[in-house]
Amino acid sequence: MKAFIIERYGNKDRLSAAEMPEPELRDDDVLVQIYAAGVNPLDSKIRDGEFKLILPYRLPLILGNDLAGVVVRVGSRVRRFQPGDEVYARPDADRIGAFAELISIREASLAHKPTNLSMEEAASIPLVGLTAWQALIEMAKLKKGQKVLIHAGSGGVGAFAIQLAKHIGATVATTTGTSNVDWVKRLGADIVIDYRKNDFEKVLRDYDVVLNSLGADVLKKSLQVLKPGGRLISISGPPDPAFAKEHGASWFLRLVMRLLSYRIRKNATRRRVNYSFLFMKASGEQLREITTLIESGAIYPIVERVFPFESTKEAMAYVETGRAKGKVVVKVK
Repeated sequence: MKAFIIERYGNKDRLSAAEMPEPELRDDDVLVQIYAAGVNPLDSKIRDGEFKLILPYRLPLILGNDLAGVVVRVGSRVRRFQPGDEVYARPDADRIGAFAELISIREASLAHKPTNLSMEEAASIPLVGLTAWQALIEMAKLKKGQKVLIHAGSGGVGAFAIQLAKHIGATVATTTGTSNVDWVKRLGADIVIDYRKNDFEKVLRDYDVVLNSLGADVLKKSLQVLKPGGRLISISGPPDPAFAKEHGASWFLRLVMRLLSYRIRKNATRRRVNYSFLFMKASGEQLREITTLIESGAIYPIVERVFPFESTKEAMAYVETGRAKGKVVVKVK
């Protein structure tokens, strides 16, 4: 099958097209023919080796972290799916590979595709949808009437998280550039901070939750907008001891992550707020919840550009510019 792989960690030149063997189908796996795959900043970070200590992939590695497609075959223990079903998923972190014609996915990580979405639209959802769900619903337990700041509201995670938070009934603030202010308001943001004109930490106060996807400087400033007992959740790091423990890291990696997050955790404690790092995990069950919201019209996908499969490298380069509104997708079939 055709796929886009890396044989060594490094920069954008490491990604190349290749012929790869069909994936193995285990008893609880579903073999999916991929029609479309989402492109995420995570793909570039994995390619560059940023997660090689946490996720020791075997090279050559097929990149790609979310997809939509059609079931080809199912393992002997699979009960929820059958050949011909239209599905979507974020594969388990140790079994990625959406930039390919076929992928084998655990049944528990897969969900039926929303009936009102195209394959390209569906492929844009799993990673950002599950990230927003696990941050706001699972970790923050966001409630109606609470206040949440979602950084980078025009990005893939931000655009989904704004819609999810508004569906819950929260007051939503977000940061974005000048050209996207009106656009994120249409997504549902109540308060929009143009980062080119204003400092969010000087405008916002007494927030219950902050979802951060930006750098260390924004992370530190985000502490200032939270009220005592508030939660700062970051998907861009640094990893914390709880994350290390959950992923069964070695004592050395636990020490490294403790040191990396020491400063932000100390500052959070001083301000009487909680800091958590989130590395989203695959979940077919949560995707089914998200499907219900999409089919009801509460949330809709944002796809800015669709690239042909042979232009996967260019699609990744476009995402790396940071200018994409919502998601970028490659059309595989």
